[in-house]
Amino acid sequence: MFSYASVPAPGRLYWRLQLIGWALYFLFNFVVFSVFGKASTDTGLITLLIVATMLGLSHALRYHIVANGWQQLAPLPLLGRLLVTNALLSVLSQVIIWGLIAWVVRPSSTGKPQGWAEFIGYAFNINFVLWLWAGFYFGWHYLRSYKQAEVDKWKLSAAVQEAEMRTLKAQINPHFMFNSLNNIRALVMEDPARSRDMITHLSDLLRYSIQLNSAEQVPLGRELEIVEHYLQLEALQLEERLRYSLDVDPAALPVLIPPMTLQLLVENAIKHGIAPRPEGGRIVLSAQLNTGLGQLHVAVRSTGRYQPTPGHEGVGLRNARERLALLFGPAAHLEISNDETAADTVVAQLQLPVQASRPVLLA
Repeated sequence: MFSYASVPAPGRLYWRLQLIGWALYFLFNFVVFSVFGKASTDTGLITLLIVATMLGLSHALRYHIVANGWQQLAPLPLLGRLLVTNALLSVLSQVIIWGLIAWVVRPSSTGKPQGWAEFIGYAFNINFVLWLWAGFYFGWHYLRSYKQAEVDKWKLSAAVQEAEMRTLKAQINPHFMFNSLNNIRALVMEDPARSRDMITHLSDLLRYSIQLNSAEQVPLGRELEIVEHYLQLEALQLEERLRYSLDVDPAALPVLIPPMTLQLLVENAIKHGIAPRPEGGRIVLSAQLNTGLGQLHVAVRSTGRYQPTPGHEGVGLRNARERLALLFGPAAHLEISNDETAADTVVAQLQLPVQASRPVLLA
């Protein structure tokens, strides 16, 4: 059931357009009467009563349209409803107008309605006017909806760009960059060859991060190269406190994954688990391809203790989950928990559906 009481009141623009439109209709009729020499006090008053009646009926039609949600109807159902409604309102308008003319104006016998033929003729005239009103009303509504859709589209585009920028900023930790550059500077005099290697690791990592927007997914093998660059740079800072190993099924290397996903998991493991410990810790990254189920399973096990704060998940993990949901839907899972089989060990498990490899823009 639709409630007419719940229909919101129209705004000022609606009333302005209503008054202007029906005022123009009044002037048009008065000019027509003047041209044919029928202008008089009675015809002016009759025209005013017609306009007042149509103003009221069109406003009632607006409430009926909004209460029944006709703005969301497809064209054919809408036209069918308007056909019936406008016909009924045309007849009702003549009943009201003729009654007002007889009781209020009381014109001379020559000015009185002549009969059914005139009644039907005026009803058709009003029906045409109602169709014009409906055309203007729905045209105005669709124009507003179109403009709002365009505004929403631009807002969404701006929000996406802002989210992409936040993601880019979150991918490479500024403190990591600062420490890496300082460590490389200190290494230049001690071991020039190794410092050149570290600069190569850093430049490749930065190029990959900057270009990650040019592809939605990259091969696992390319992502692992970036993870190794990152681990080499972190090992320069943590030295013997960081130990790591990679156990990857060669068949899994062409599988496509979102860029920077594994790097984020490794970064979190170092930042929250290994770096705060004086004795450091170990990271073991494994990736296995289940061809039977068509799934890629990746696990990052690291020293530490997972103690999340409810409702305060990191921005990087939240962005990663949103990206996985957009790309793979419910088929993708990313879970982080304490490893039940080993003490002081956190495991991040990533499960993705296997998709066919395709050319990637990242170099």
